Amino acid sequence: MTKTTGHCFCGAVTFAYSGPQTWACYCHCTDCRRNCAAPVATFLGTPLDGFEWTGQTPKQFNSSKGVIRHFCDTCGTPMAFQADHYVGEIHLYAATLTEPETFEPRSHVYYNSRLPWFHLEDGLKKYGGSAD
Repeated sequence: MTKTTGHCFCGAVTFAYSGPQTWACYCHCTDCRRNCAAPVATFLGTPLDGFEWTGQTPKQFNSSKGVIRHFCDTCGTPMAFQADHYVGEIHLYAATLTEPETFEPRSHVYYNSRLPWFHLEDGLKKYGGSAD
């Protein structure tokens, strides 16, 4: 099975996974926007059983109850998100993929929290909150 890979800005933190992509979305929630210092974050999910950190292990930050955010301790790149309510999954920032142009988002989550000046007219499904 083909492995999908990714890395942080400086290349210290790297990952690979060979499992399926469980979801792909734009997230407009305040926490994700602040974590990335961007108007929207882009995520893809994959099962933990096919995922591995292949370089330096990222640092972790418990951003809220049941939520861990992974980041590079050297360059600060946000790398991944894990939450208790997504058991057995890790959610990676699409921009960290070695080939981010292959990412195809399928929906918007927390669309009701979007910034009023950021517009995406892409026709994708828009959830006011989580897509769960």
